[in-house]
Amino acid sequence: MPVSSNDLYVHGPGDPLWKVPSTGQARFTWEYDDGRDRLLALYQKGKDKQWDGQRRIDWELEVDPYDPLGTPDEALSIHGTPYWDKMSAADRAELRRHSASWQFSQFLHGEQGAMVCAARIVESVPDLDAKFYSATQTMDEARHAEIYGRFLHEKVGMLYPVNDNLQALLGDTLRDSRWDMPYLGMQVLIEGLALAAFGMIRDTTDKPLPQQILAYVMQDEARHVAFGRMALRDYYGQLSDAELREREEFVIEGCYLMRDRLKGAEVLENFGIPRAEADALSEQSEYLQLFRRLLFSRIVPCVRDIGLWGERLQRAYVDMGVFEMGDQNLDLLMAQDEEIAEKLDAERFAAEEAARTKEVAEAIAEGAAEGAAD
Repeated sequence: MPVSSNDLYVHGPGDPLWKVPSTGQARFTWEYDDGRDRLLALYQKGKDKQWDGQRRIDWELEVDPYDPLGTPDEALSIHGTPYWDKMSAADRAELRRHSASWQFSQFLHGEQGAMVCAARIVESVPDLDAKFYSATQTMDEARHAEIYGRFLHEKVGMLYPVNDNLQALLGDTLRDSRWDMPYLGMQVLIEGLALAAFGMIRDTTDKPLPQQILAYVMQDEARHVAFGRMALRDYYGQLSDAELREREEFVIEGCYLMRDRLKGAEVLENFGIPRAEADALSEQSEYLQLFRRLLFSRIVPCVRDIGLWGERLQRAYVDMGVFEMGDQNLDLLMAQDEEIAEKLDAERFAAEEAARTKEVAEAIAEGAAEGAAD
């Protein structure tokens, strides 16, 4: 019998349903012409690149729930502190499990949020080509939520509730009546941050199952961010300075929320460390300081690219220590995400084909030996 998610949460997630009041308008269009070539090409790619998470990912791979990601202990905010020194080997293993569970749980909750936001874009965006693409993204996000949920249920056996700051940003994004805000909140901020986090784990883990999951999810997410960039760049070029400043304020608030989301104090609280001290340990960790800066490598250049680059926003990025990320080449990063997923596929299926060929050759040789003996 399947295990209920409620039995796996480290503490209750509260109300089983989070109800966000819906505002804004559903927009229909009677223009069924071809639309923008760039978006239609992305829509075609979105259709072509659909995949089945049950089949493409090798779920038979073993995962150690006490070291599911293989990330270095330095990534844990209490590493090198008296708390760490006092821990037994079993306690440290349990902390690794909790840390991985917290991280992938936020990925899971974020993917559900992305699915809802993509559906809202289908509903509210005025252009049919954007509706078409958003429909493919909604399916992508459903697949991602399915995959992260399965990994946590079957391989880690533990879930964390949605982080308060992530939930606040999701709520702000969904409550706003302007049709472009799900793009800005989800495609640019949440997806951009997730892409960077996925990439850092993908490139450092030595565990094949999470590497597959992250590489294949990132292949989809690269298209989603490209979609947000195209749509918002076109639209923001038409807005007044006052309207642009309103959206910059939203980005500033959202970026501070996302930066503060990354502390993971909920994990340390489960090990008896008070919240204030847990936050301080996170702030002092050199590894996590670097991690937080690098996580904005996808957001800052995207914000700049879509035309939100006012003085106040630039000052906020200086304050966060991420201003220089604006020079990152997004197109190159997205191309690399695509290549890594395709290369991983090629290597996996080549190895499987070689194994099948060897198995057939051995069967033929065995049959020939038996025939000669007869």
